Amino acid sequence: MRLTVFVHDTAVATLDSPDGFGHVLSYYPTAKPEQFTSLLMPVRTQSYNYPELHPLFRMNLPEGFLLSVLQERLGPHVGASPLNLLSVVGRNAIGRVKVAPEGADPKSPPMAFEVRHILRGDNSEQAFMGLVREFAVSGVSGVVPKFLAPAAAGQDANKLPGKTTLATEKFIVKGTPASLPGVALNEHFCMQVAQRAFGNAAKTEVSDDAQALVVHRFDYEEDGQTRLGMEDLCSLLSLRPEQKYDATWERVANRIKDVTPVGQQAAALSDLGNLLLLTYALRNADCHTKNIALLYTSKQDVRLAPVYDMLSITVYDDYCNNPPGMSIQGRQTWNPGKALPLFLQHYCGIGLAKVHGKVERVCEAIVEVSPEVLRATRDNKHFTEVGVRMLRAWNEGMNSLRLQKTWSLPNLDHLLDDEALAKVADPKAPRKVLGRSPLKLMS
Repeated sequence: MRLTVFVHDTAVATLDSPDGFGHVLSYYPTAKPEQFTSLLMPVRTQSYNYPELHPLFRMNLPEGFLLSVLQERLGPHVGASPLNLLSVVGRNAIGRVKVAPEGADPKSPPMAFEVRHILRGDNSEQAFMGLVREFAVSGVSGVVPKFLAPAAAGQDANKLPGKTTLATEKFIVKGTPASLPGVALNEHFCMQVAQRAFGNAAKTEVSDDAQALVVHRFDYEEDGQTRLGMEDLCSLLSLRPEQKYDATWERVANRIKDVTPVGQQAAALSDLGNLLLLTYALRNADCHTKNIALLYTSKQDVRLAPVYDMLSITVYDDYCNNPPGMSIQGRQTWNPGKALPLFLQHYCGIGLAKVHGKVERVCEAIVEVSPEVLRATRDNKHFTEVGVRMLRAWNEGMNSLRLQKTWSLPNLDHLLDDEALAKVADPKAPRKVLGRSPLKLMS
């Protein structure tokens, strides 16, 4: 199968797998230098040959369980290879690059022809949209299920059903799985902290029943119409999606320096430092290379994407013992000590005085948002336990940012000093059963 690659809906290259194993991207002779598909693949006459699907395109395929479901359900009809699956979801990719079968219109609704063809006997709009919601998976990754799909005909994006997992061209809507109760409010409040501390964070809203999170897409220029280029650090480090944790903050910082213009490196690395501090303060154990991305309009205009997918994941039983997703200075612990300021100074170029200022802004933002979290625990029963655990985690997180023993930082003790809150149990990792003894079974 040969696919056409588009930049801003202009065909610039072909993507093919001639032998069914390797993958080849070839630019058209008419492609302009500014129409590059990836920061790692500038326009040139020589083709880009990869043994696997190119990192940029792997970025926009689903992962894990969702990938296996997609392969099982769509595989018999379009094939289960990465290239075949990309032909189905590639028109709704994150950023300015789209991929479609040869002859297909990149502006047509993603998956419309393919899904209707698969449905055959059941062409109802309900069945069609059901499959679209199920399979059109966003390239922005995380532990919370999220999907991208064309807006249903006539549907108001501002009146989405409370528990439907859906997205439009301008929004990503995340549902609440049973394993992560209250996760919509969890992420929303974490994003509020990020927004108040540094401003560079994706805008989020919560549904009336607090079961769905609406994230405003940030891969657009200021006109709200033109897509920005976007590549996550997993792609830029040429890692497979399943290797998203196989990096360090040092490798991330160095790669950002590699692909960012000299004049914009300081801003990008400063934003990376902000993200690192938020990750520790909010206890986001799921910060990995797919949750850090660069946005660009050209090779001369590259910047770190707004904070996204930020949540206090350690408040849930299944994640409570998880360390940070990536190591810093060889340490993967919630008490990084001097490793934190040393990294910020040596890799991000942030002086110690500015580090102190950033820490204080994070703590001030947490103190500002915490009363809202407390109110939400009273207004939403499904969030009560999670919200209290978040406040405890944030309290510990602020303390972990203390760079000197004598440095006094804010705390949330005055909010947590309540008998009702004290009754909420801390998260507890589920007991792992490795096996049963045959002798035990016989007794």
